[in-house]
Amino acid sequence: MDRLLIAALVLLILPSPAPAQESAREALGDAWWTGPLLAPSANTLPRGHMLIEPYLYDVISQGFYNPQGNKLAVPRSHSIGSLTYVNYGLANKFTVGLIPTFGYNQVGDGPSSSGIGAGDLTVQAQYRLHLFQERSWKPTTSIAVQESLPTGRYDQLNSRPSDGMGSGAFTTTVALYTQTFFWMPNGRILRMRFNAGPSFSRTANVQDVSVYGTSQGFRGHAKPGNSLFLDAAWEYSLTQRWVLAVDATYRDQSNTQVAGYNQSDPRQPIILNSGSSRAFGIAPALEYNVTSKIGVIAGVRTFPAGRNTASSITPAIAVNIVH
Repeated sequence: MDRLLIAALVLLILPSPAPAQESAREALGDAWWTGPLLAPSANTLPRGHMLIEPYLYDVISQGFYNPQGNKLAVPRSHSIGSLTYVNYGLANKFTVGLIPTFGYNQVGDGPSSSGIGAGDLTVQAQYRLHLFQERSWKPTTSIAVQESLPTGRYDQLNSRPSDGMGSGAFTTTVALYTQTFFWMPNGRILRMRFNAGPSFSRTANVQDVSVYGTSQGFRGHAKPGNSLFLDAAWEYSLTQRWVLAVDATYRDQSNTQVAGYNQSDPRQPIILNSGSSRAFGIAPALEYNVTSKIGVIAGVRTFPAGRNTASSITPAIAVNIVH
């Protein structure tokens, strides 16, 4: 019965097959997109236009491999959060924006967050270098610079480490965004994005209980490791309104070091190292476009357990509005 229901839903979503003599090539202007879950667009907004895209998600994590290669079971946790892209076309090739974040942590081995808290705020600027033209091999390409501002709580957390929502460090990301289009044998469009961005963090001063695993009385600093994030994404235009999407991601994170002392024994130095980590992820999703300027996307991002990386599954939903 379940299989029959799934088959019926697929038949409702899929477009009706065209007659054999028709192999119409879908026009770029006829395809509506919301965008995949994770990869930002390489295109910029026209001057004076705005994009707002709020996300709601729940990171459900449990289990990871320690540096010795042993899988450790940890109590399941939920990190319920939201982030919102707010972008504005300052010029036809130049877009600026903000990404505010909020969250609530529910943990299985201690007290959960005392309430919804603000995370770090990101400001960004994006400049388009090239715009895709049909029947050309050159993709839309742009350069983006993001600066994460340490606005979220990260230390002096007392008995609630779960209140930590930020990193305490300024982080700069310089990214290359690309986007291109392919026409499938049936004439439908496959849109592809490939984004790459290294991130560099500065040092954060740390006091007492923090997101870095320090305890009450600690005085010192933390240096988050540099990271590299790669994202390849594809979107297939099933119909004008319905789109299948998937992201495939890779993150390489260098060691984060915490150094300092505890006020109870200032002569004894404290050095904490997180170790480096690597994580592969995949995020399938389904888009529904109400109009060419309003769309909804829902999907799930999954990370298998890796070295210093907890296994996680993250259901997410977002609304994309362009004005």
